[in-house]
Amino acid sequence: MRARGAITAGTLLVLAACAASRPQPKAPPEPPPAPRPAVQLPVAPASGGASFSFQGTMSQGGMLIGTAPGGTVSLVLDGADVPLSADGRFLVAFGRDHGPAATLTATRRDGTTVVDRLAVAPRDWRIEALPIPKYQQPPEEFLRIRAGELAQIKAARETVTTIRSDGWREHFIWPAIGRVSGAFGAQRVYKGEKGSFHSGEDIAVPQGTPIRAPADGVVVLAASGDPFTLEGHLLMVGHGMGLDSAFLHLSHIDVKVGDVVRQGQVIGESGMTGRATGPHLHWALTWRGERIDPKLVAGEMPANAVSGP
Repeated sequence: MRARGAITAGTLLVLAACAASRPQPKAPPEPPPAPRPAVQLPVAPASGGASFSFQGTMSQGGMLIGTAPGGTVSLVLDGADVPLSADGRFLVAFGRDHGPAATLTATRRDGTTVVDRLAVAPRDWRIEALPIPKYQQPPEEFLRIRAGELAQIKAARETVTTIRSDGWREHFIWPAIGRVSGAFGAQRVYKGEKGSFHSGEDIAVPQGTPIRAPADGVVVLAASGDPFTLEGHLLMVGHGMGLDSAFLHLSHIDVKVGDVVRQGQVIGESGMTGRATGPHLHWALTWRGERIDPKLVAGEMPANAVSGP
């Protein structure tokens, strides 16, 4: 969360050789900064022109599908290579704490380069207080168990970079319909102890609600054995171009590693395994290690969303 402007009370000036003067009146409070709207960009054309074109949201937590300039053979974002499809399309995203700018450089077949300096809009993040402790086991025991879980997640994320799928091109759908009970990017506070920011969108739905694939992809992790300490029964699906979805707290997983899933297919059921205060689905999107906001990819929750518990 960006710091707000401090509001200072008026001070009482005391003259060394005189009696105290009247107190100064309090300064009026500064108005809070207006929230910055997401920048929705037009649909990218099917073939490259002389410059870049984009579709998506150019902000913290946003994702862009772009078309590179005609003749582009390689693409770099802030010094890191970006995969490029045969038709010149590509995907880039900006994490929750990304800075105000990013540099995209295309190298063309004739050796020339096209550089686009992207203005990444900042966003305001709220604070969410949760009535549960940061650790449900003693910290030493938690960290011992957690090391093995993180190793599995890390291996799955490395697999994501090799997934061949065109799911990233699709208009994503919500994996469940319900009340959004936890917003992406919110700073979590557990019984007064600061935690990490919330990395996805929480959807409050009853236990056993069918969870559907938001886009085509390949299953890279299906933790259907012992629940992970935080995520519970965790399912991860790679959508191609380094983009993956993670579904947390599931009560049941219907697919296995290596399965190809299609948009709308039932892949599991909601629950409250792991660290959860009630039945819900936590849906997270990650691009090459950057956490991005599912709501900016799938749009607002449908108006007919049912009230969750």
